[in-house]
Amino acid sequence: MNLEKVIFGFFILLALTLNFGFFLGEIDNPEHHNVYELFAAIIVSLIATVLKFGERTQIGAVLLASSLVADLQLITAAVVWAVAVHVLDVGLTPAVMASIVSLSGGALLANAVSTILLTVETVTLHR
Repeated sequence: MNLEKVIFGFFILLALTLNFGFFLGEIDNPEHHNVYELFAAIIVSLIATVLKFGERTQIGAVLLASSLVADLQLITAAVVWAVAVHVLDVGLTPAVMASIVSLSGGALLANAVSTILLTVETVTLHR
């Protein structure tokens, strides 16, 4: 078993599951979406992105692109949250929370693409 591949797969799957955990719940209810879970999803997603820099294949390029999309979506969600709460002082209104969760949903889709590509690549490996 290749430890590098295990760590690589671990962070890809952890990014997906943390993002899913944040995304799950009523879209406009702030009580269903924890800021620390969003923060953890961002950190793990960034780690997964860094791990994808070593891939030199075409599928590696798509994996990296999907990770960059997920990072952008999650960071944008965190910026929207921070601006709404700390800069504009509007708080987490249903509209703001819906925007944050929608951005997280886009990242969730990008993470799902990464996971599917990783699975396809693993299945097609020949020994």
